[in-house]
Order: sequence, then structure tokens, then C-alpha cells
Amino acid sequence: MADMIELAEAEAVLETAPAGGRVPPAPVPLVDLGWQRDQILDEVRGGWDEVLGGTAFIGGAEVEAFEREYARFVGVDHVIGTANGTDALEVALRSLGIGTGDDVIVPANTFIATAEAVRRAGARVLFADVDDGTLLLDPASVEAVCTPATRAVIPVHLYGQLAPMETLLPIVGRLDAFVIEDAAQAQGATRFGRHAGMWGRAAGTSFYPGKNLGAFGDAGAVLTTDPAVAQSARLLTQHGSVVKYQHTTFGFNSRLDGLQAVVLRAKLRRLSAWNRLRQEAAARYDAMLADVASVRRPGVLPGNEHVWHLYVVRVPDRDHVVAAMRAAGVGAAIHYPTPIHLTAPFAADGAGPGSCPVAERAAREIVSLPIFPGISTAQQERVVDVLSQAVRG
Repeated sequence: MADMIELAEAEAVLETAPAGGRVPPAPVPLVDLGWQRDQILDEVRGGWDEVLGGTAFIGGAEVEAFEREYARFVGVDHVIGTANGTDALEVALRSLGIGTGDDVIVPANTFIATAEAVRRAGARVLFADVDDGTLLLDPASVEAVCTPATRAVIPVHLYGQLAPMETLLPIVGRLDAFVIEDAAQAQGATRFGRHAGMWGRAAGTSFYPGKNLGAFGDAGAVLTTDPAVAQSARLLTQHGSVVKYQHTTFGFNSRLDGLQAVVLRAKLRRLSAWNRLRQEAAARYDAMLADVASVRRPGVLPGNEHVWHLYVVRVPDRDHVVAAMRAAGVGAAIHYPTPIHLTAPFAADGAGPGSCPVAERAAREIVSLPIFPGISTAQQERVVDVLSQAVRG
């Protein structure tokens, strides 16, 4: 999906050697999944015992319960669990009949999985630029790059906040196309009170471990209120069959397993509280960075409740800054270092360098700072201190 944090890299930071016998400050990881794990471990163990006892490893009561609970949380009628978020987007596209001969617009600044899903469905990817203030999909760019063959637009709810859906929807309507939301980074986020996943004909989300709602492995889901899309998605993820050995369409294998559903149910019960902790941490960063002139803080679109999957700032001489932060033991990351239209797999689909100037410029400036439920004020002070020194030197 739009963001897949490589956990081994995200949690590993370089420690400086002790100088003069002093113990260096403790490293600050980009994410700390151990804190979340410890909050739910007993509950998960109990649920896993039930799954193991009943041997309901694929599907089963836990998956069905999670699908109902997550649908209720978001405010949609149907949730269909998948093996991962990339599959979820592909299934959503295929369920709407999008494939060979169709064009699909995606933002240039997102994780490559958004575009991969389009290519896997057989359609062509068109890349739109992003807004300079928020790095969300720019509606004007959507209008500029659309073609008569455009069948869908995939707005990515990036870094934890929703794209400007009320502006995008009329544009997509005039194209006689579908909106398919990429909600992988925005579980619990809202725009004017409506959750990510409620706005389009369908949505795909990822429950990769580093997401706001993350499993203990790969997982994802399709969200929709359209019963025909839901029925098609269910068929596609189960080899084109809802009754064993009765296949009504060509499908593939992409299902949520019972063990991951146990984890997701436990985390879903805590998601709103954990998102509030992220919001409090983001507010602390905002205050701490207010007087650091060289650091551009993230913009929030009016009407959005941001859930801060990532806290992304912009700085000059970004590569130096990231290297200095990592050397000091702070887990800084880049989301994303290369706009998708300039990556090797999609170079032929894009218009080349200069076609998405905002995304291209931002890719040279963005830095993701550590943020996660449970991050302490002292850890954030350490991050800001190291960042401030890095931008000065």
C-alpha cells in the first residue's frame, strides 16, 4: 500500500560510541511496535488459543467478527479481509471492472503499491501531482492528466489525513469514473466527520504491522457499501468461489487468516485511544519545532482529523540531515525518496522528470520523524534536539 515501513530498518538506528566514558543517549526508533504488543499480548494469546483449538486458520469466527467490527467502526456496510493491502486495492479495481484499456490516476507521492495494484489489474497508471502544503493529491493535477480512458482515481489518504474528497468527487464524476480510496495510512482519520473508506465506491486498506491498525504480519481489507462490489470482492479473493469447488469467475487466493484477525480485533478496540496519543505527540512536535526556522512542519487540511501515521517535515540538505540523525541514534526515514513516476517499473507510464514538480521537489526535502503511541516527551525532545543540530550543520 501507500506506506510499507521496513520494520528492521525502522527500528534499527545507529548508536554512537561512548565518548570519554559517557553513556550515549538511548536510541529513539522510528516506530516501537513492542509497546503496542505488550498492551494486547494477554488478550491475543487467549484469542489465539481459541483459534488453535478450533483450527479455524483461514476465515472463521474471528475473521467474520473483525470484518463486522471494522465495518461498523468506519461506517461502511461491507469489509472483506485480504492477505495484504496491495491485494485489497487490486481486488477493488477488478470488482469495478477496471482492467486492460483503462487509465487510473494515482498521486506521484505515495508508496509504490498503489500503482502496482493498478498495473496488476491490467490498467495503465497516470500520475498526478500533489499539493505543496499537505502533499495530498492535487485535484487540479487530476484534471490536467485525465484522459477519455480514465476509469478511476485513487486518492491516497497520506501520512494519516484524508485527501480533499469533496473537491475530487465532482471531478471524478465528470469523468464518469470511480473513486477508490487508498486508506492504508489513515485508519480512524476523518474529513468533516466522515471516515477514510466512506467516500469512494470502494477502498483498500493495509494492516501491515507499522500501520495505525496493524496486524502481526501482512493483512488488508476491501471496504465498500456497494453490495455488488462486496460480492465480487468476496469471489475474487476466494478463487472465484463462495461455495467450495463451485467457481463462477476467475479469481485468486487472498484471504485474512484467523490469527491476524485476533490481533486486529484487539488493536481495533484501542485504535481511537492510540490515535489520540499520536495526535498529542504531533502537537508536541508542532510546539517544539515552532522556532526551528529551517524545518517546515506538516500541513493539515482544514476539516481533517489527522491521525499521524507519520510526522513528515521538510528540510534543506535532507540527505545530510537524515544521515546525521541516524548517526546520533534517531530513527529518521524518508516517505518517499523517489516519486513513483520516476521509478524504473513505472518510468514508461509517466511523463518523466518535471511532470510532477511538487512531488519531485518534496522527495528531496521530506523526513519522517519518530512517532508512535507511547513515544515519550523526552524521546521527542531528543529527536528535536538532534534534528535542530543537523539542520544547522
